Amino acid sequence: MKLTEERVRYVAGLANLALTEGEIHQYAHDLSDILTHIDKLNELNTDGVEPMAQVLFDSGESSTLREDEPHVSLSNAEATGNAPVSSQGYFKVPRVIER
Repeated sequence: MKLTEERVRYVAGLANLALTEGEIHQYAHDLSDILTHIDKLNELNTDGVEPMAQVLFDSGESSTLREDEPHVSLSNAEATGNAPVSSQGYFKVPRVIER
């Protein structure tokens, strides 16, 4: 799959990235190679292939997951109490993305 430089510019704009022309050209090439590789992988026949073991399997005694236990959470006032600026129960932060 060929990825155009125009598409890279579009995605970079969505991600708020400022890329140079050289970076745009390089990313278009690199991402096209990745998508071509994925297309080749999608052509493989995986019928009859058993799924691999997952991280969250029933492991009994060796399980590292803890049981869910309800507890009292912070109140809104406690959560925002040390904030430099808060209002109506929310943290107020400066705008980071300007367009």
